[in-house]
Amino acid sequence: MIPVDFHYHAPASLDEALDLLAKAGDEGQVLAGGQSLIPVLKLRMAAPETLVDLGRVPELTGVTDDGDAITIGAMTSHDVIAHDPLVREHAGLIAEATATVADPQVRHRGTFGGALVHADPAGDLGAPALAMDAEMEIAGTGGVRRVPATEFFTDLFSTAVGENEILTRVRVPKYTGWRAAYEKFVRVAQQWSIVAVGVTLRVDNGTIEQARVGLTNMGSTPLRARQVEDALAGCRVDASAVSAAVASVAEGTDPPADLNGDAEYRRHLACVLAERAVLSAGAERVAR
Repeated sequence: MIPVDFHYHAPASLDEALDLLAKAGDEGQVLAGGQSLIPVLKLRMAAPETLVDLGRVPELTGVTDDGDAITIGAMTSHDVIAHDPLVREHAGLIAEATATVADPQVRHRGTFGGALVHADPAGDLGAPALAMDAEMEIAGTGGVRRVPATEFFTDLFSTAVGENEILTRVRVPKYTGWRAAYEKFVRVAQQWSIVAVGVTLRVDNGTIEQARVGLTNMGSTPLRARQVEDALAGCRVDASAVSAAVASVAEGTDPPADLNGDAEYRRHLACVLAERAVLSAGAERVAR
């Protein structure tokens, strides 16, 4: 199908983009990488009067060192993030998860911020951002505000980004020296995750000292398995010990039921994938 007619703008600065959105009101829509929005436009599931393309706004792209954290511009492509040395060294779980997104074409066009704002619970980047205590910077005509990942994902396909606001960058605390793995289950290549589990660990001499665990597609938003994080602290990187520690990973979740599997099937998958992710992360350093 062909999208309905719309006014297209390609601003050269963030201020210009915010001004255009403000003038468009609730009829405006931001275009990032377009990997989610363009199919929706073609299907006429969305029909904005104004489209504001952020592709020419330079301050929204790139990865920088911010002292005790790294900052990722919202318009940075998945491919750049998957290979960026700062991300691989200090935020390995994000690098691991990003490398699994769709296929090379999508990873070259899709953006980190676009995926987060789209907030598909089956998307692969929300759970790692949540697990790593990321902080989102959101700009509007009234200024800039910062929202922790725990408050960013509000519901299915919904985030804290308000009307006429733009996610500009994501600040991720450094997890230097931590190990990471992202295990996802799909039936066909490049499919959205049926279930995925992201894990980052601080390991010393074969013992897990600290853990962060994020769950993909186990509810209407990304989830963090804090009870499993606590259970993993002090756990040896051993199959039987890890299996016992992650057994509660699906507790309190509300996974969907669809043609890919019912809720109970997904809860089982979460346990299997959590064990695999912990053992994989514990076995080797991240940044492969």
